[in-house]
Amino acid sequence: MVPLVLELLRPYRVGLAIVFAAMMVETAMSLAAPWPLKVVLDNAVGGHKLPEWLAWLTDFSLGRTPLGLAAFAALATLLIAAVGAIASYVDNYYTESVGQWVANDLRLRVYHHLHRLSLSYFDTHQSGALISTITDDVQTIQNFASSSTLGILTDLLTIIGMLGLMFWLDWDFALIAVGVTPFLLLFVARFKKSVKKATHEVRKRESDLVSVVQQGLESVRSVKAFGRQDLEETRLADASRATVDAALKARRIKSLLSPVVSLVVAACTAIVLWRGAHLILTKAMTIGALTVFLAYLNKFFKPVQDLAKMTNTIAQAAVGLDRIRTILDTDTVMTQRPDARPVESLKGEVTFDKVEFSYDPESPVLRGVSFTVKPGQRIGICGPTGGGKSTVISLIPRFYDPSAGRVLIDGVDLRDYQLDGLRSHIAFVLQDTVLFRGTIRENIAYGRPDATPAEIEEAARLANAEEFIHKMPHGFDTMVGERGLTLSGGQRQRIGIARALVRNSPLLLLDEPTAALDTESEQLVMDALERLMKGRTVITIAHRLSTIRDADAIIVLKGGVVAEKGTHEELVKLGQVYAELYRIQAGGGNAPAPAQTH
Repeated sequence: MVPLVLELLRPYRVGLAIVFAAMMVETAMSLAAPWPLKVVLDNAVGGHKLPEWLAWLTDFSLGRTPLGLAAFAALATLLIAAVGAIASYVDNYYTESVGQWVANDLRLRVYHHLHRLSLSYFDTHQSGALISTITDDVQTIQNFASSSTLGILTDLLTIIGMLGLMFWLDWDFALIAVGVTPFLLLFVARFKKSVKKATHEVRKRESDLVSVVQQGLESVRSVKAFGRQDLEETRLADASRATVDAALKARRIKSLLSPVVSLVVAACTAIVLWRGAHLILTKAMTIGALTVFLAYLNKFFKPVQDLAKMTNTIAQAAVGLDRIRTILDTDTVMTQRPDARPVESLKGEVTFDKVEFSYDPESPVLRGVSFTVKPGQRIGICGPTGGGKSTVISLIPRFYDPSAGRVLIDGVDLRDYQLDGLRSHIAFVLQDTVLFRGTIRENIAYGRPDATPAEIEEAARLANAEEFIHKMPHGFDTMVGERGLTLSGGQRQRIGIARALVRNSPLLLLDEPTAALDTESEQLVMDALERLMKGRTVITIAHRLSTIRDADAIIVLKGGVVAEKGTHEELVKLGQVYAELYRIQAGGGNAPAPAQTH
């Protein structure tokens, strides 16, 4: 944990130095605070002689008369409080500043790393837990990095300073505090493991709670459609109850620390009062000295108590850091070779060379898949559900890497290309186009932010989207709701096509772009796709075989292998997998199968 915290704090060394200096001033003022009272009790009232250094200072200011000494003590109290207040303000301001920037850096670092991971990571991790890590865990690390790190150091220095003054005032009194402290810290250390375990369970339950809320809100239409509000509320109640139980269990453990420390402080204070009264009665100690010592004794145990409570803070930070480390140490990053070549242009030839892939090692999805798509060709991919169609599409932009074999574009292994350059030459139209919060103009230009207004509007025209966009309240500057749900499916698809047109990439991947559309919307989308596909290499996944009937070639995947390949007419004549799929769709399942040719 410490190396990461130090790495995060390093850019803010100046701010931390200011915080540390302010804390040192605060500590000094805290040590000086009881002394004006000692001057009043021992020198102004008790008539004891002032030390020489203090006598010179009072002579210079208000004299040695009782009232002069009392006035001096009063002014000293105000001065100590003022300097301490200024130091406290500087400390709090710069501490918050450093903490906020550390949190900002850590959030960006975790988010950046998440975007570099392959999709396989997100296939097995809840997005709610990841959100919780980026928000709550980062906040915990921020608190530790900004205040607790320097707070621990300041508390240690305060303890050392007070011990020195206490030994100077009365060494046998000081031994009381010194003798108890190791046992107190040992007691705290014994709780550290239990506190961390309890804190880890709390964070896990909180992440589950966020996941339940996120899933319920994202699926609110389905929830209402099926009338399952009660089920979702029950799930939230269960997750919330588990969070409460974990938090209360953790609190039971953490709550033991403060009472134990308070009892130790009370016991030490009782011994000092009894022993001090005896020394005052025998003239071995002044009332002012006992007062200062009691103040120091209470203040001595305050940082000790803070350090004890810090066990909880450290445990929370350690748990948060473990969760963040789990993300940062994940090795499913799509690595880029040091000598990876930039991608200036692509012709669009795609080759699968004996490709194998599996999400689960025990369940292979692709097994020795090989085919080649020539530049400018239109290829359709179809087959029964689970055959590996979507996986093929996902391997081309390197969302995943094959477990064996190679995927090549223009004869070069994808792993030899710079990743960002590769993806910038590929355009997508998916089954459900995702729109982001922003204007329609911004959504069309999402894949190419430097697109001009004229290019955006031309792309919308070619995508058959211009008409409905102009009918919207602010045209291209109309804000789109979350995930674009304020638009129809056909409208979202046409904006997705416009987005692909603006990108003007040589390779186009279509993943069932008309599967969820009605007949009228499908025709508008197909017209737009026809314009989009001109001059490009196109690979289309289709359940509706009508969308790939005119493809230059159709690849049929079944059970993770290439079962058939050919044109629509050739595959229908072959009378096997494709012909059966086509018979079911064309004839509703009752049309006779086409005659097989041998």
